[in-house]
Amino acid sequence: MISKETRDAYTITIGIECHVQFKTKTKLFSAVGNDAREAPPNTLVSHIDFGLPGALPVLNKEAVHLAARAAFALGTKPQKFSKFDRKHYFYPDLPMGYQITQYDEPIVLGGQVKIDVDGEEKVIGITRAHMEADAGKSTHPAGKDYSLVDLNRAGTPLLEIVSEPDMHTAAEAKAYARELYLLMRYADVSDADLYYGNMRFDVNVSVSKTEELGTRTETKNLNSFRAVEKAIEYEVTRQIELLEKGEAIHQETRGWDDAKQKTFTQRLKENADDYRYMPDPDLPPIVLTDAYIEQVKSEMPIMPAEWRSRLAGLGLDKSQIETLLDAQVEFADEGYLPLLEESLHDAGFAKQLANWLVNVDIPYVRDSGGSVKTERALFYKAIADLISGGKLSSTNAKALIIELLSVDALPESVEKFAEDKGYVQVSDEGEIAKIVEQVLAENAKAAEDVKNGEMKAIGFLVGQVMKQSQGKANPQMAQDLIKKQLGI
Repeated sequence: MISKETRDAYTITIGIECHVQFKTKTKLFSAVGNDAREAPPNTLVSHIDFGLPGALPVLNKEAVHLAARAAFALGTKPQKFSKFDRKHYFYPDLPMGYQITQYDEPIVLGGQVKIDVDGEEKVIGITRAHMEADAGKSTHPAGKDYSLVDLNRAGTPLLEIVSEPDMHTAAEAKAYARELYLLMRYADVSDADLYYGNMRFDVNVSVSKTEELGTRTETKNLNSFRAVEKAIEYEVTRQIELLEKGEAIHQETRGWDDAKQKTFTQRLKENADDYRYMPDPDLPPIVLTDAYIEQVKSEMPIMPAEWRSRLAGLGLDKSQIETLLDAQVEFADEGYLPLLEESLHDAGFAKQLANWLVNVDIPYVRDSGGSVKTERALFYKAIADLISGGKLSSTNAKALIIELLSVDALPESVEKFAEDKGYVQVSDEGEIAKIVEQVLAENAKAAEDVKNGEMKAIGFLVGQVMKQSQGKANPQMAQDLIKKQLGI
């Protein structure tokens, strides 16, 4: 292990390349399905994906549309002119012998992603984002002397987003990866399902004691925010330990072993000139008009930064806001943020609603693993009205919410439903007064303490009233009646 003093002597530099799979119905250049998650090997393929002689690619128009949306999500706009190139390398899962990508004139140039780490905002620059067709997948069965190739992913439409080397800690890189995920989800560019590889991160890491950047390594195909963080932490430690021993860092591609929590060598890293880039002669350039770009801009939804601003205006803390932002994409069908948006005109109710969503609703949906069928907008307003009318306590409100989330259809009357379930408070002064009288008689010592100014004891007495009323008594009315009967 290296000491903190030794680690602090090095400058850590991190850049991330992220591959985002567009949520198109078909592939980038062929009319074949784009969802290979459950498909048997080599069933979602065409003559184009196989690279057969004479096969000509045809660009998927929707991929261009989604790339334009991604540009706005990244704080910039799409380039009016871009083109496709061929990146040559030879691997069994690349039957054409080249990958169709964008090299010197990509569809997105520049941009930025704002992150928050420990309360400090930092801006991570975007170098570029380019469209490309994915390769297939090679598998190497354990104990066998052969490999298998599945071309279902060959031709899958990707957007590769390349950051500036603006990150200097693993925590910053993890925050950047998460924010990029939110941006792509909110812009509806990708399903960004990390488990299925819809979004993959390649992290470039170097360490140096001087202003000159050190030799970098690239750890590829990380598919979780935690893996990004842990791979960087391991790689930083590994590189510093080598340099402290007087050994050299080799520019190479590395993999991540999640079970062992360590990186491992895969191959020496190629440079751009090794790929022999050339313009693709089968594909014309992409030319976007000003009108097209403005149309895409006009259709962009509310993005995470704007939601943070709106929710912060309700007085929600950072953790609540981030929980809501995550839940909106984790449980898209539940419509949490649109529900809040409908309530923003009533700040008091909106804040209470946000608290219920964060503390009751989202945990329930996550734990139950099911979608809720009832109309939230109706029953949450009804619950708020019951509370303001003194008919429902905050504790019973939480229990009532869970009851309503679990039913298949919303009852005609939420108040009657609450009464039938025993959640409605008793606010009949005469009835509560009888209970208070009995409690004071049975707890003379606590009653005397209250009369002598020890007001902490009144909480005990209210608790006894709630107990005897089976939680139905209005606690504020109970407290007022205790004071009244004790003459204070």
